Amino acid sequence: MSNSVDKPLVNQKEIIQKEVKLYKVHQQNLKDALNTYFKKAIASGDIVGSGVSIVRGGSIVISDGFGKKNISFNDGVDEETIFRLGSLSKGFTGVLAADLKCEGKLDWSDKVSDYIPGFQLGDSNNSDHITLANILSHTSGTPYHSYTNLIEAGLPLTEIASRFKAVIPICKPGSMYSYQNAMFALSGEMMHQETGQDISTLLNTKFFKPLQMDHTSMDYETLAHAENVALPHSKRRHGWKTLKLNDHYYNAVAAGGINASALDMAKWMQLLLGHHPEIMDKTALQEAFNPFIEIKGHSKYYQRWPGHVSSYYGFGWRIHKFMDLDEQKTILHHGGSVNNYRNEIAVYPEDDLGICVLLNSNSKLAKTVIPDLYKIVKEVFNDTNSKITPDHNTKVASTF
Repeated sequence: MSNSVDKPLVNQKEIIQKEVKLYKVHQQNLKDALNTYFKKAIASGDIVGSGVSIVRGGSIVISDGFGKKNISFNDGVDEETIFRLGSLSKGFTGVLAADLKCEGKLDWSDKVSDYIPGFQLGDSNNSDHITLANILSHTSGTPYHSYTNLIEAGLPLTEIASRFKAVIPICKPGSMYSYQNAMFALSGEMMHQETGQDISTLLNTKFFKPLQMDHTSMDYETLAHAENVALPHSKRRHGWKTLKLNDHYYNAVAAGGINASALDMAKWMQLLLGHHPEIMDKTALQEAFNPFIEIKGHSKYYQRWPGHVSSYYGFGWRIHKFMDLDEQKTILHHGGSVNNYRNEIAVYPEDDLGICVLLNSNSKLAKTVIPDLYKIVKEVFNDTNSKITPDHNTKVASTF
């Protein structure tokens, strides 16, 4: 009788051991494939350095660095090297807003003018119809990139907000997608007015500390004094030139003021995929990922990705529909560019997969790196049927 009880336990142990072994083989194969991919990009002069993270099935499969932090020195990028995120910051803001909505502190229909005294865009009737949903989805009716120059000049958001009364709207709120930084950043002011805490404090309290995103910051001083930082680069006729860090966008954290490492972004993607329900559950997360406005046309780089069907904007996130063989899938995506950093993040809910690439150069590679890495991941993992390993940090997702 003892043998009949013990035998299934032995078999289960053997199965788990095989799953762990298979996972490690796939992980090493993925590391090798990425090493080949990024070495080629570096050798061809396409990039200087990159922080890369891939999350699958709840585990951090890859969190690594390639290339150099500074073209003039040999220090390599690693998983803790810090990059400026640029507009990847918008995704944090959208998720934070969704969290506050689920707490009953904000609503998508809340009017900007109720939270920011003196705010006006067009006449008072138009202004009274601009909501939190509109500014988070770039549908406020503001002309493309209005007052981005004032953010880069370092003006306080409250002063920028008061200047919108001089702007002529191009459409009614909610009817057209027109990408913004200054208007989007006003969402952080709305959160501040409602909670009494600035957006940096809210993000730290709700996400960065619980997720142990230890290298994430939202100010210039912390970045400038950090030891492990990838410096920005510009492509010149005779090669790459290292640039200085600047302090642009730290007055607009909600739109583009976050700094983070590849490891931090891996932890963030675990949350986005629903693997930290103790911090934020999938129902709350989905609030940020619901399509709000269609992004029409075919000229954007992501509209040329393989299998692309349509693109939308939610709250701080682009939502793409694409065909993968005969199945339509979703990509939650954003790009970011600031101070000659160029970054991409993409989350594939159906595949329980997240990919983030941080670059310390404004490289054309950014336009294709997400579908490139998606293809590599599929090729590496397409023969696995494992579901989970015994270590909670090394879960293995189902096959594609």
